Amino acid sequence: MAADFNADGMLDMYLFENSQLLEKLQDIVLEQKDAEGFDENAINEIFRAMHTIKGSSGIMMFDEVTAVSHKLEDVFYYLRESKPAHVPHIQLVEHVLEVADFIQGEMDKLSDGEAADGDATEIIKSLDEFLASIKGESEKEKEKIIEGNVYEEPTQFYIAPMAASNSHFFQIYIVYKEGTQMANVYAYKAVHSIREIAEDILYFPEDIITDENASNEIMEHGFKILLQTNKTEEEVRALIDDSYEVKCIEIFEVSETQYQLGFDVFGADVTIDLDMSVEEIEERERLKEEGVQKPSGPAEIKPGDFVIQSNEPGRGKILAKDKPKKAEKTSFISVDVAKMDMLMDLIGELVISESVVLQNPDLKVPGLKLDNFNKAAGQMCKISTDLQNVIMSMRMLPLTSTFQKMNRIVFDVSRKLGKEIEFEMIGDDTEVDKSIIEHISDPLMHLVRNSVDHGIESPEAREAAGKDRKGKITLFAKTEAGKVWIGVQDNGAGLDRKKIIEKARKQELLDPARKDSSYSDKEVYQFITLPGFSTNETVTEYSGRGVGMDVVVQNIQEIGGSLEIESTPGEGSLMLLKIPLTLAIIDGIVMRAGGAYFVIQTNVVKEFVSVSEDMMVEQPNGEECVMIRGEAYPVRRLGEWYHIADYKSDINKGMMIILNIEDKMVCLFVDELVGKQEIVVKPIPSYVRKVRGLSGCTQLGDGGIALILDPAGLVEQ
Repeated sequence: MAADFNADGMLDMYLFENSQLLEKLQDIVLEQKDAEGFDENAINEIFRAMHTIKGSSGIMMFDEVTAVSHKLEDVFYYLRESKPAHVPHIQLVEHVLEVADFIQGEMDKLSDGEAADGDATEIIKSLDEFLASIKGESEKEKEKIIEGNVYEEPTQFYIAPMAASNSHFFQIYIVYKEGTQMANVYAYKAVHSIREIAEDILYFPEDIITDENASNEIMEHGFKILLQTNKTEEEVRALIDDSYEVKCIEIFEVSETQYQLGFDVFGADVTIDLDMSVEEIEERERLKEEGVQKPSGPAEIKPGDFVIQSNEPGRGKILAKDKPKKAEKTSFISVDVAKMDMLMDLIGELVISESVVLQNPDLKVPGLKLDNFNKAAGQMCKISTDLQNVIMSMRMLPLTSTFQKMNRIVFDVSRKLGKEIEFEMIGDDTEVDKSIIEHISDPLMHLVRNSVDHGIESPEAREAAGKDRKGKITLFAKTEAGKVWIGVQDNGAGLDRKKIIEKARKQELLDPARKDSSYSDKEVYQFITLPGFSTNETVTEYSGRGVGMDVVVQNIQEIGGSLEIESTPGEGSLMLLKIPLTLAIIDGIVMRAGGAYFVIQTNVVKEFVSVSEDMMVEQPNGEECVMIRGEAYPVRRLGEWYHIADYKSDINKGMMIILNIEDKMVCLFVDELVGKQEIVVKPIPSYVRKVRGLSGCTQLGDGGIALILDPAGLVEQ
């Protein structure tokens, strides 16, 4: 192997592509876990996924992964070819997930720089037994492997031609996208994927792994394969990995004579397809008449070109410009997350610098004409905003993958606990910033586990209570007021208020002078989020509402979110997470109270109102309200709330801001409105104690610091 062959790059590609395959495989399995069996498409998809993982693992010499994926491939090969009538579906689902977990575990080791040293012997043994059971084989037959799906160590892929009456001969031409790294590895995977159906196979360039120039050759001239097989063109195409790096794959069926001429006449005399131009066809015919053969690759259609031959008999000539255009294929590129974070930080600094320039005191000189400057500044602001929107859209990811992980947890835990549970996902296409997803994955997993373990009763208990044996857990997401709401709802037993109060009193969490009935349900249910609080008498693997809930709340609060708990005894519970859509850049209203500056996000601001003293009302409990158009709104004097010494107490000299926070109205009284500004959210330093109503800080255009208000923290007294 060449000294500078990049094995690290191959490993990165191996991990990335197989992670995508495993994620897709798990989605298919969980989607059809409650069906009577896998449909034909699912069987084909799982077979192809295992086939690809087996091939790439064989290249990388991860023997255990190769062996276990090959064994599962055997199972689905039998299902695909023999279509047995009676297959224990749930057992098959568990086998597939077990294999996926093993492969994922090995890949996690590789990602951490460790060796893939797992032992798949027991998994392979159980798959052998499962395959034998569905085939009804004898002990002797168990050792046999289905003909046509035998795995051999990759050495050399030339098989002597043995043409049969049903043999087909193909010229395969693969072109990879510009900029593709390690095209030789992709070419090797293509060869590896079709070698099992090959009666004869040749490819050029030949030395695609150890020759350091092979990748350049493939990128410049394409990868060529000669294949003799008894399979059809559609079956061959289905096996070739048409990954996102492939620009196009052309497969031409040729005669045995043309096939035996090899690569010297590669592409000559093949059937002209609809994508060839008139010039291409005429040039080929001219060379043919002169006895000159010209290799042919895929050609692009030009405006006005005629298509003069169709594979369908009797079809007339048509203009290429009248032919429907093919949909453009979306191109993707994987980017290191650290680079994305760095880009996000730089854009944040750009926004701050923009504010510094536009709010520079030198621009406030009386009589200074700034028409040209303002025009240029407006253009710069537009570009800056577009840049922010693009990078934010790049960071936004759907919750689908996270929700599917919860689906897997429900399946696994319910099986172990002997519970029948239906899992429903709503709004899983809701997009959230990637950093938010990383923070909510563990808390969400804990809430779902709690719902399965302690929320949903056993089938017998549900029947005794007059309920359906099968419980239901709903995981939903939606966006509202600049936040994403993620809820875990179950139709189980609900929280036991009495038991929670007893436990809270035993732990001296209640006021001795206060009656139990004076505590609202919301106050009672919040006790389960305290460290070490649990009403569960026995500790289990998935124990309990309360154990670890303090960690859930802590993780959510770190990203400016909150957890709300609702429950109805005998009917179920709802755990609702309310978290920001992004942690990066938001539109905010800058205000001043005394010498301190604050910012609040614009989407919670309903209106600004100037009020007078006669509009203020003090309630019997001491709370201050303001009457606006016949409605009474509670008032928070920002300067008084944070004990700012020099704030304006005169209601006539300040400004009232009406906030709408989750359908709750509150008025914020400040000294002055400074203006609207895009702000870069920064965390409050760790040495500053957590202050209610604050979620972060930011830098203003003049270099000063403003505190970012958390609207939810201002609602409750």
